Amino acid sequence: MRRLNLTHWILIGTVVGAVVGYLDHNVWLETDLSKALQPLASIFVRMIKSIVAPLIFSTLVVGIAGHGDDLKQVGRLALRSIIYFEIVTTLALFLGLGAVNLFQPGRGVALAGSTEAGQQFAGNQQTFASVLEHTVPASIVEAMARNETLQIVFFALLFAIALTKVKGRPKEVMLEVLDSVSQVMFKFTGLVMNYAPIGIAAALGVTIGKNGLGVILSLGKLVGTLYLALLVFVLVVLVPVALLARINIRRFWHWTKEPWLLAFTTASSEAALPLALENMEKFGVPRRIVSFVLPTGYSFNLDGSTLYLAVASVFVAQAAGIELTLGTQLLMMLTLMLTSKGVAAVPRASLVILSGTLTQFGLPLEGIAVILGVDAFMDMARTSINLVGNCLASAVMARWEGELKDEEPAAAG
Repeated sequence: MRRLNLTHWILIGTVVGAVVGYLDHNVWLETDLSKALQPLASIFVRMIKSIVAPLIFSTLVVGIAGHGDDLKQVGRLALRSIIYFEIVTTLALFLGLGAVNLFQPGRGVALAGSTEAGQQFAGNQQTFASVLEHTVPASIVEAMARNETLQIVFFALLFAIALTKVKGRPKEVMLEVLDSVSQVMFKFTGLVMNYAPIGIAAALGVTIGKNGLGVILSLGKLVGTLYLALLVFVLVVLVPVALLARINIRRFWHWTKEPWLLAFTTASSEAALPLALENMEKFGVPRRIVSFVLPTGYSFNLDGSTLYLAVASVFVAQAAGIELTLGTQLLMMLTLMLTSKGVAAVPRASLVILSGTLTQFGLPLEGIAVILGVDAFMDMARTSINLVGNCLASAVMARWEGELKDEEPAAAG
């Protein structure tokens, strides 16, 4: 038992959660075990969320202000990151578009659900202008309380730039305090991760207990199309990018597999962020780079989510029997590319964006009700690819900046 590491325990928790959920849905029909397990899953997610704001703020400020006064480095890193994000997410959109047109998962699916769910999400749709406005926090306390990642990054950047202009002891004290906070939060993350197998088992038990495995079978073609498209995206986009950037893929996976598994099993990007920050530093990405690229990527580099949006939007049209011309589909992809930025903190952000797109292009919102039946399972896949894509982005940016230190042998475990 002592030889089992965290990854092994998470896998055990995953299996246990799936078995318990299956039994709850198919055998223990009157136990309502899902309600009993829900608090265990919620506790884990709440603990993780409590880490995000102080960890991002402290690591980003120290990473920028603690490495000299060269603000040109910050601007260069931001520009390179945005260029990289746009290229990769555009490739994800077009791969999703190709997959959904090739496999036609919406053919034969009846849109018999209520439009109420779709209208609820459509009412929360975001415009590009509102995304820009939303980037700037009215209150950093409120932004941290709501885990508005992009707002925290924006405030931390300005705070760090201001701190570089402060001289002498005040700057030293602030850097010492924030560096101490970041070190404590990494240890805090380790404590929370010890609870991960329990939280993950409970979360899967609740999901499968409520929906059952049959919900996957009934819409299996949609789920299968998404998973296959994501796999192709990894093989034809992420792997070549890693090779071009001379990233040691085996060593990269060594440090990425635990955050990836955490993101997959919890379907939460926030849950995996603290561990991803810590592990990418161990991989060799400098703190100033990883603490900027990862949180920013959570708003601008959602590879899995953008690919999912391409698949889901055309799926609804196919299920409704609506033929979309190539021009209309390309216009839809452009809309998704713009509106999918900066809304990662919105609950079920992908469905918010999807609902707005369906409304704009005159597609039936009943499609949301159908997709909701399997969205939890698709969310696991897209969230985990978001995580891997952003981890790779931090490594690529470090290589581009000439600061990646990835020659050391991987640590045991």
